[in-house]
Amino acid sequence: MTLALSTTLHTSFADAVDRTRKALADQGFGVLTEIDMKATLKAKLGEDMEDYLILGACNPPLAHRAVTVDRQIGLLLPCNVVVRADPADPGAVLIDAMNPQVMVQVADQPGLGAVADDATAALQAAIDSLGAGASED
Repeated sequence: MTLALSTTLHTSFADAVDRTRKALADQGFGVLTEIDMKATLKAKLGEDMEDYLILGACNPPLAHRAVTVDRQIGLLLPCNVVVRADPADPGAVLIDAMNPQVMVQVADQPGLGAVADDATAALQAAIDSLGAGASED
């Protein structure tokens, strides 16, 4: 099992973020949180890094199913999706979504497997749609 469901886009960082938000929305996910790691590390530590944005994505029906099985599963929610510039390739932006199967491995609760399968399918569809629509800007 891999930690992330991933794709690479050859576009601007801003376009990759916009496309990721749309792909998530098309699969029923809303973005509840947004953490700009580049800005935060610069402001708090004076450290520079590449563009790196963490989106906390939530699909309410899936989240409800998960917390119904195990109230502590909220510790693993929302599903983080990272949009980050590739330091090795200035023209590439990497998109990594947390693999929901990790939730099953960590929580080990009967009933979470089906929720994780559905969440994985939805996140994989979002990631796949990004790869299918990749542009060479």
